[in-house]
Amino acid sequence: MSALFSPLQLRQLQLRNRIFLSPMCQYSAVDGVANDWHLVHLGSRASGGAGLVMVEATGVCAAGRITPGCLGLWTQAQAAALAPVARFIRAQGAAAGVQLNHAGRKASTDLPWQGGKFLTAAQGGWPTLGPSALAFAPGYTAPRALGTADIAAVVQQFATAAQHALSAGFDVVEIHMAHGYLLHEFLSPLSNQRRDDYGGSFANRSRLPLAVAAAVRAVWPADRPVFVRLSVTDWVDGGWDLEQSLRLAVELKNIGIDFIDCSSGGLTADAKIPVAPGYQVSFAAELRRQTGLATGAVGLITEPRQAEKIIADGAADAVSLGREFLRDPYWPLHAARALGVDLTWPQQYLRAKAWRG
Repeated sequence: MSALFSPLQLRQLQLRNRIFLSPMCQYSAVDGVANDWHLVHLGSRASGGAGLVMVEATGVCAAGRITPGCLGLWTQAQAAALAPVARFIRAQGAAAGVQLNHAGRKASTDLPWQGGKFLTAAQGGWPTLGPSALAFAPGYTAPRALGTADIAAVVQQFATAAQHALSAGFDVVEIHMAHGYLLHEFLSPLSNQRRDDYGGSFANRSRLPLAVAAAVRAVWPADRPVFVRLSVTDWVDGGWDLEQSLRLAVELKNIGIDFIDCSSGGLTADAKIPVAPGYQVSFAAELRRQTGLATGAVGLITEPRQAEKIIADGAADAVSLGREFLRDPYWPLHAARALGVDLTWPQQYLRAKAWRG
């Protein structure tokens, strides 16, 4: 019996295995609306055997997009465009998830293959928001610090986006609190230098992220799980770290969050990150051990036996693959063969299951 290919139960949702497609931006939407690229890209990973297919960081408002090409869920029309994607994913036996995001001070950037630089208004960009008027990096404009009304609006935007995700047919929503985007910006003392009820102490810095989590959980059905993606550390002295992540995870668990997707970094452009195979697995293991929450490991997980060991050792409940899934949409099918698992293939592909060579 393979641990990697064992089912995972989260509330009333049963995932067929522990292999998740990590949310990977495709920068291919128009006005936040999904198209054929998203259907083919995400659908191929579902037919390729993933247990959960997570749609990329999806803006909860127009200003919350990372780039002009990012998906959105602030209108019903955007939800309607994603509905066929969710439907196809589920028809292949995978669960369909979508990550909800506000990019904060890292918004209004160009597409990566066009340089990825900050876009001015003259270049088609838009004003950015943050907890404090501190630019992400040289070349970025300082964001406008959110006022109290803006903060309330952000909470409502996440809740509304979750409702749109539900209408589109998704099984899971994930709240993006990682990689230097708005909710992470509020958490970290490096980017949050407010002197009001949303800055300073841990309780104040976590106030908005927890309010968003509570609002999303309130509108999401009780039988379906809510995930949070967390940067467990900024990799910078004086920033967000493992100890604070553990405290936040306990608060999230009390709200009803079911799963922590454990990543790291992204808050500053100059962090020194010790990238190596499985370099973030220990974060998933520690949060799982100390909080009892289900966790996911992500980051240079590329080999079937590496992924199997993570699950078998109890370091995480699932593994998320990003770049490896871009290289190989059918990674689960190939991993099953490597691990001696007789995995069900799509009927249309059965003629290729008997491996030769």
